[in-house]
Amino acid sequence: MSRQIIHTDRAPKAIGTYSQAVRAGDTVYLSGQIPLDPVTMELVTGDIEKEIRRVFDNLAAVAEAAGASLAQAVKVNVYLTDLAHFAKVNEVMAAYIPQPYPARAAVGVAQLPRGARVEIEAVLYTG
Repeated sequence: MSRQIIHTDRAPKAIGTYSQAVRAGDTVYLSGQIPLDPVTMELVTGDIEKEIRRVFDNLAAVAEAAGASLAQAVKVNVYLTDLAHFAKVNEVMAAYIPQPYPARAAVGVAQLPRGARVEIEAVLYTG
């Protein structure tokens, strides 16, 4: 099975040694996205809902570059520096990923890259 690296300018470029996504067969692994604006590469800050939407917009752009959509998500991992924002993640996620919802984990963490408050990664099945 070959690996295909997925990249789009509609999502932030990698800020480390990783690809935006990798396709392996019928599975696409989306790297974690933080609320970076893909044009300015600046962190969206202030309103947590705005930050979460930016993260899902970034994920959706990468999924689309892979010829897929977030509706094909089978696993989502959410990292929050404050689990009080968990309900808002649920609300926003429902606007981006339809039922039946994927498997998911939500993890409280001390820090995220660039001082972000939320990071989300996903696995898509396209078969």
